[in-house]
Amino acid sequence: MDLWAYTNRVTLDFSRPGKPTDNPYVESFNGKFRDECLSVNWFLSLDDAREKIEDFRWEYNHFRPHSALNDLTPKEFVNLHQETSKTLLSTV
Repeated sequence: MDLWAYTNRVTLDFSRPGKPTDNPYVESFNGKFRDECLSVNWFLSLDDAREKIEDFRWEYNHFRPHSALNDLTPKEFVNLHQETSKTLLSTV
């Protein structure tokens, strides 16, 4: 990974060991991803892993309620935001 980062001019920055509060959003997602995708699937090949992870990503980003969005799905949240924006623009 270090060679790839150097070759692609990427600076690696790691969280401090034992300090998940350095980036709680990523730590929360990583836990969900591990528990709900990686731990429940057998990956038979790289293509199989890509397909199963993409299925998880699609479900997580489009159909799963998120507490940060008042328990709306991202799709519902976007629709609500678009409706609110239209209403605000039509009153101006």
